[in-house]
Amino acid sequence: MNSSDLIVINDELDEDVVTPTVNRGSPTVIKVIGCGGGGGNAVNRMIDANIHDVEFISINTDLQALEGSKAQNRLAIGQKVTKGLGSGGKPSIGEQAAEEDKELITNELRGADMVFVTAGMGGGTGTGSAPVVAKIARELGALTVAVVTTPFDFEGPVRMRQAKEGLEKLQAEVDSLIVIPNQHILDVVDKDTSVREAFMVADDVLRQGVEGISTIITSKGDVNTDFADVRNAMRGQGKAILGIGVGEGENRAVEAATKAISNPMIEDSHINGAKNILINICASEKVSMSEVTEICTVVTAQASHDYNMFWGQVTSPQMGDKISVTIIATGFDTEDEAAAEKEEVKPVVEEAPIDDENVMRSTEFASLIHSKKPSNINSLRPQQTAQKSNNMFDFESVPTVKGLEKDSHEKEKWGQSLFNFDDDSAFSAQPKRKTITPPEGYIFQDDINQPAIWQKERYGKGINLSDN
Repeated sequence: MNSSDLIVINDELDEDVVTPTVNRGSPTVIKVIGCGGGGGNAVNRMIDANIHDVEFISINTDLQALEGSKAQNRLAIGQKVTKGLGSGGKPSIGEQAAEEDKELITNELRGADMVFVTAGMGGGTGTGSAPVVAKIARELGALTVAVVTTPFDFEGPVRMRQAKEGLEKLQAEVDSLIVIPNQHILDVVDKDTSVREAFMVADDVLRQGVEGISTIITSKGDVNTDFADVRNAMRGQGKAILGIGVGEGENRAVEAATKAISNPMIEDSHINGAKNILINICASEKVSMSEVTEICTVVTAQASHDYNMFWGQVTSPQMGDKISVTIIATGFDTEDEAAAEKEEVKPVVEEAPIDDENVMRSTEFASLIHSKKPSNINSLRPQQTAQKSNNMFDFESVPTVKGLEKDSHEKEKWGQSLFNFDDDSAFSAQPKRKTITPPEGYIFQDDINQPAIWQKERYGKGINLSDN
């Protein structure tokens, strides 16, 4: 692909498309790049919402879809492999396309302090190209955050599997990852909602995520939360939770905070155990300290005991009597902690002393079968071969188990429990089968060395655990 394939000139856009301008007064350069059809639609939604101080880029393998983009910069990628016709739903083609035009993507992202990567996971171009784009952004030193969607359940196992595999690759390349399952749309819309309107709901959540974070960075307020705060909260943190809540009325602060930490559209939206929490409060009038206290108390109630919180407050006349709370929670399971957990050596649990003379440790039993004298057990004397060669144990030394007593007739039955005999005559009273006999001159040794069939016929030497 040569430079003529790059669609980036604003005057090539449709006349009715209003291209957003970037406020150069903001020292932080934020770029949003939409990958594939889903990512491109999300970018269009953000532009329609008039998000300020952000540069938009859209990349696609499908030239027809790319023509409908409202982004300032539009990149047609992978023209050699796709001929401008798309990836055919294959993430491998999307990845190959991004690798093919890696240099062009790098040039578009160069100079960014923060890059948002947005895509609909499960298809071809977005799923395959998003991890490549994220890797480029991170290598350029930008704080890289991905805000992506996953398929509806009805879209089938193939797309769901591709989405899962794509997410695994993407998470390895970003600083923070926010996942929005499309399936959750069904929990927040009416059953009569059209397909187009349903997808707009998902796009709007993507928009809220990008706008919420970028507003925290670029807006000037009474209490500022700058880019360094966001970077500290999101750099290398993996999973991230983003929530936005709006409240009004007498209890507006608690209402907004509660909605922010219970966003039904965010996957696993609870913030239990979060170590980094970033809160931005927006209202048309000054927010009282009691309201700030209520918001921070609600948000941090379930965070880690050792959490680090940043908060800012912005005044916006458009809010009326409403108050908006945006939160970003991270630090659930960082890479450094995961590595430290693997290296952690668990202390050896000291064995409790054993007082029962008829119980031995496994190490003592191992010493016994290897003909070593055990150290912490009463004398384990071998039985006299001439007297008890046909007995497996010295039954007189084994205590009778309470509740297993039987009459004398039952005691003489073959296979009776070893713990119920009063003398050594139980086995000797039984007739031996003549099918197996030891060879002439055979010397009885430890059971561990006996042929299994001879052990079964009771021609083995027993182990006496008593002092008798």
